[in-house]
Amino acid sequence: MRIGIQASYSGGFKETASEIRDLESAGLDVAMMAEVYTFDAVSQLGYLAAVTERVELMSAILPIYSRTPALTAMTAAGLDFVSDGRFTLGLGASGPQVIEGWHGVPYDAPLQRTREVVEICRQVWRRERLEHAGKKYTIPLPPEQGTGLGKPLKLINTPLRSDIPILLAALGPKNVELAAEIAEIWEPIWFHPERAADVWGESLAAGRARRDPSLGELQVLVGVPVAIGDDVDALHDQVRPALALYVGGMGARGKNFYNDLAVRYGFEAEAKTVQDLYLDGKKDEAAAALPDELVRAVSLIGPESYVAERIAAFAEAGVTTLAVQPMDGSREARLKTVETMKRLGG
Repeated sequence: MRIGIQASYSGGFKETASEIRDLESAGLDVAMMAEVYTFDAVSQLGYLAAVTERVELMSAILPIYSRTPALTAMTAAGLDFVSDGRFTLGLGASGPQVIEGWHGVPYDAPLQRTREVVEICRQVWRRERLEHAGKKYTIPLPPEQGTGLGKPLKLINTPLRSDIPILLAALGPKNVELAAEIAEIWEPIWFHPERAADVWGESLAAGRARRDPSLGELQVLVGVPVAIGDDVDALHDQVRPALALYVGGMGARGKNFYNDLAVRYGFEAEAKTVQDLYLDGKKDEAAAALPDELVRAVSLIGPESYVAERIAAFAEAGVTTLAVQPMDGSREARLKTVETMKRLGG
């Protein structure tokens, strides 16, 4: 089991980079940088490339709508180059609240756009002349849509790798099927090991049936809150507010992918209650209404022996990388958490 961590984007990035160096020495395998309506992830990943030596660097995630496909490909090739081949391009559709509210572009056809962005990226990395005629992107731009001066170009630089790994963050059945078909790595969220196969098994099987063998086996990366100790059970309550935010508040009624996931896990009535309470402004009550089984299943909180058993359950469900979210916010505790997780997961 590989161990990753989500780098903080809330400020003090130089301190975060210094900590990533320490975590790298402790055995950290993957350092992930998110991009929402924050500082961009790319500049910070470039900084991390300069101050680390071994750890894999990953965008988790770059929204597919916020850059042109060619710029996304150029960016990934550049980050892979400056990191000596340690970069993984994490992509996702994000959601309409961010894409339309922050970027000001329509949130349309996420599946089709994702497929075409991946196709274009791989074409760029192979240094082919870029020609693409898709439902959402046509490159070069047709004469009737511009000046008519566009012509097929190829990347000037030679990428370090023509097969930079791609991670797709996906939740819905069709999105997960697409990830299993075209990506090297799939990232779900709030992963319940015992119920994952019931929710995603058919989608994963359908995608794998069309998968190019050259992509290798599908890797699975899962973020998980972690607290290891003999007296940490109460920390499950600290997971509840974030989980309630997703299940209850990330989108409107009928347009909340995370609420849909809770329903598919078998918690239909509870998911509705959590959403109703959250959207009514009763956030504490919403958090309290979350099923205890769900809170515990998506976390790694307990004594070492229990956490080791749960790591094995995640592995049995197909997870290959755990992106830990240490519950203790101190630098020393995060270092200890990574060291312990490496020992238990090794």
